[in-house]
Amino acid sequence: MTEQDSGTAEPRRPGPGRDAFRMRGPGRSRKGAPGRRRVLRNTLLAAAALPLAGAVWIGVTGLLARSELIAAGRDLDALRQSVAPVPGAASGAVPASVREREVRSAAAHAARAHRLTTGPAWYPAAALPFLGGPVRTVRGAAYAADRLAGDVLSPLVRALPPATPDGLGDGMSEALMTLQKHAPEVVRAARAAAEVQADVHGLPRSTWLPAADRARAGLARQIDRLGPVMTDASLAARVLPPMLGAQGERRYFLAFQNIAEARGTGGVPGAFAVLSAGRGHLSFERFGNNTEMATAKTDLDLGADFAARYQGSEPTRVWANSNMSPHFPYAARIWAAAWREHTGERVDGVFAVDPATLSRLLRVTGPARMAGGTELTADNVVDLTERASYAMYDDVARRKAFFVEAARAAAGPLITATGDMRRLPALLVALNDAQREGRLKVWSAHAAEQRLIESRPYSGTLPETPGPFAGLVVNNAAGGKLDYYLDRSLAWEANGCSLGDRPVTVTVTLTNRAPVSGLPGYVTLRGDSPPYRTRPGDNRLLVSYYAGVGASLTGATLDGRPAQLAPGVERGHSVYTLDLELPAHSSRTLVLHLLEPHADRAPVLLRQSLVTPLRATLKPGGACRV
Repeated sequence: MTEQDSGTAEPRRPGPGRDAFRMRGPGRSRKGAPGRRRVLRNTLLAAAALPLAGAVWIGVTGLLARSELIAAGRDLDALRQSVAPVPGAASGAVPASVREREVRSAAAHAARAHRLTTGPAWYPAAALPFLGGPVRTVRGAAYAADRLAGDVLSPLVRALPPATPDGLGDGMSEALMTLQKHAPEVVRAARAAAEVQADVHGLPRSTWLPAADRARAGLARQIDRLGPVMTDASLAARVLPPMLGAQGERRYFLAFQNIAEARGTGGVPGAFAVLSAGRGHLSFERFGNNTEMATAKTDLDLGADFAARYQGSEPTRVWANSNMSPHFPYAARIWAAAWREHTGERVDGVFAVDPATLSRLLRVTGPARMAGGTELTADNVVDLTERASYAMYDDVARRKAFFVEAARAAAGPLITATGDMRRLPALLVALNDAQREGRLKVWSAHAAEQRLIESRPYSGTLPETPGPFAGLVVNNAAGGKLDYYLDRSLAWEANGCSLGDRPVTVTVTLTNRAPVSGLPGYVTLRGDSPPYRTRPGDNRLLVSYYAGVGASLTGATLDGRPAQLAPGVERGHSVYTLDLELPAHSSRTLVLHLLEPHADRAPVLLRQSLVTPLRATLKPGGACRV
C-alpha cells in the first residue's frame, strides 16, 4: 500500500458505516455524511424550537395586546363619563374635539391589540383542539374591541351634538340636526354592534386559562349592555327627527299617570298637557286635568278580544278606565281619539309619565317652584303628589288644580334644560332610565314610526310572540288612592316537562301597608260600594295574571284555599283574573299552577310601574326536551 493509498483509505467499519462508504459517489467529499447529519440535526432542532418560539411570541404579543386593551378601556371609560355624566354631578361641557380624541385614542389602542394577535403564530395556535381555546378567546376579544372602537363608537360619537363651554346654544335642536345628519352611520354602527355581540358570544366560554375566560365574560357583559343602547340609538336616528318636528311641527298628548290608583299601564290618567315640537324646540300649549276629560268619549273599535275582555268597564267611554289594559297602544289610541272628540284637534302621538319620572328629571333640572311657593324636588315630588296633597286639600277641585300646577311647574325647568348643552346628556340619561323602568311610554299616530317603536320597552307593547311570559297586573277597583301603600311580589318557577309543555308555579303576594286610621276620606274612598263591611284603609283590586301564549291554568289557591279565576285572552296571552279584597295591614297569597308551552327559558317579565316596584324571582329550571 502506497502512502497515497494509506492517506486516503477509510478505515473499515462494520454495518451501515461501511455500506455508506461504499455508496459514496464520484466527486463527493468523504465528509458529506456528517454534514448531512448536522443539517438534519439543525433542522430537527429548529422544528422543535418553532412551537417554543411561537409560544414565546404569543405570550409576548399577548401581554402587549393586553396592555393596549387596558389603555383602550381607560379611553372608553373617559369617553363614557363625557357623553353620559351622572345626573346631578357638577361637570362642565366636554368639547366634541375631546370626545373625538378619546375615541381615536381608544380605536388606535384596540387596532394595535388586534394586529398583535393576528401574527403567523396566532392562527395555527388558535386551531389547536384544546390548547388553542384561550388563544381563540384573546384573538376574538381583540378583534371585538377593534370593531367596537372603530365601527361602533366612532360613528356614535360623531352623532352626538357639539358641546359649548357655557352650555349656550339650541340644545335639543342642535342635537336633532346632528343626529339627522349622521343617522345612516348610527344605523350601520348598531348593525356592527349586533355582529360583534354575536362574535363575542361565539368565543369559547371555558378554557384551561381562567384569565382568558374572565376577560371574555367581562367583554360579553359590556357588549350586552351596549347592544340595547345601540338599538335605541339606531331607532332614535330614524324616528326622533320626524317626531320632534324636523319635517314640520308635531303635537302630542301627554298624560300624567297617578300611580296611587293602579291601572294597567301604571296609574289612572290625571293631569295632562299638550306638547308641541318644531325643529327640536319643545313647548307646552296647555294643561288640564281628568275632570275636563271626564265627558270625552269615543267609539273607537279596538277589536273583538279587547271588547270581550273590558266591555264591563267601558274604557272607550269612561276616562278613568281608559288604560286598564297593560298594552299602552290601546290607551294611547283611546286618549288621542277622545282628545279629537273633545277639541276637534288631532295629535301626532301620546306620551305617558308618572311622578317617579318627574323625580328623575328634577334631579337633572333642579327644583321647580309652584305658584303658591311650594318647591318640587326630586326627593319630594312622588310623596307630595301621591300622598301628602290629599291631606293638604279637602276640596277636590283645589286638589286637582294642585296636580295641574305641579305638572306646569316641573315643565318649566324641563324646557329650559333641553336648550342647555351641559345638561342635555344627563337629561337624556334620566329619560332612558325612566323608559327602562316602564315609567315613560311613547306611541306614534304615524304607522311607520309606530312599527319601529313597538319593538322597544318604552312602547308599552304587550308582545304577541310565543314563549314563557309572566305578567302581574292590578287595577284598583275600590276607587280610592290606597295603591300608594301596595307591595307586590311574584315568583315564577318552572318544573319538569310534560308532553312538550312544562308545569309552572306562580306565587303572587300582595300586601296592603295602609294605616287603619288617619288617612283622608278621599284616599280610603270605596266607590265600589261593596255589600260587605269594610274599614278605612281596606282596598280592592282586580288582579290579573298574564301567562304565555297558549298557556293553560290547571289550578289555583288563595291563601291556601281553592280559588276560581276568570279566564280571558288578550293579544294571544292567556289571562286569569281574580277580584280580591285586600284589608289594611294584610297580605294575600295567590298561587297559580299552569302548563306553559316552550317554557325552556326564563320568561319575559311584564313590569307594571307603581309607587313601589315589583319584586320578581324567576326560576326557569333546566332545558325542556320534547
